[in-house]
Amino acid sequence: MTPPASSGNASDEASDEVSDEASDPAPSDADLLRRHVDGDGDAFGVLFARHQDRLWAVALRTLGDREEAADALQDAMVKAFRSAAGFRGDAAVTTWLHRIVVNACIDRTRRSAARPTDPLPDDPDRTRAAAPPTTVTDDVVRHEQQLDVLRALQQLPLDQRAAVVLVDMEGYSVDEASRMLQCPPGTIKSRCSRARARLVPLLAAWNQRPAQDVPSAANSPSTQGGAP
Repeated sequence: MTPPASSGNASDEASDEVSDEASDPAPSDADLLRRHVDGDGDAFGVLFARHQDRLWAVALRTLGDREEAADALQDAMVKAFRSAAGFRGDAAVTTWLHRIVVNACIDRTRRSAARPTDPLPDDPDRTRAAAPPTTVTDDVVRHEQQLDVLRALQQLPLDQRAAVVLVDMEGYSVDEASRMLQCPPGTIKSRCSRARARLVPLLAAWNQRPAQDVPSAANSPSTQGGAP
């Protein structure tokens, strides 16, 4: 006896629905921002999570201080959350977000009379988790190099610092950085060139520190049978 045709059709329809759901692409940044403006309570959180790491890196490298960077990033996200309805779509959403973050960093720098405290590397726990096993010496040297770069960045004028962070450290093109910082591409190129010229001698001088400034693996507690 031939089974009822409706049973097979229902099964096929269910399979098609599952397949369609699985193949649905993730919403674009513009879609998420539009959903947020329309009242979707989760959309902005998804958008922020998508770009959080790069936005944090820009804030940290621009300000050189974890607490200041965290405050600037929070300021920027509050502003983006509240001003999303004014997004005109004349640039990518990520460009708009980076522009707000950079402006928040500039505002905090201008308001702050105190010099930055000693900076810390960007999310060292995640960096260690993703990196292959290293010796104690390797970890110390890498940590010092990260600190050196952040300290050197703080010696730059703010406009040069913002440009070189976006182009040389975050990998954005000159055109993208010009849209984020709202200045001509030629200005970005000039700022990056001047920044590099100032960074090279600073980093070269710090890299010539005596070797005894870096503790060796042989002197670490782990190679001497544990802590005293």
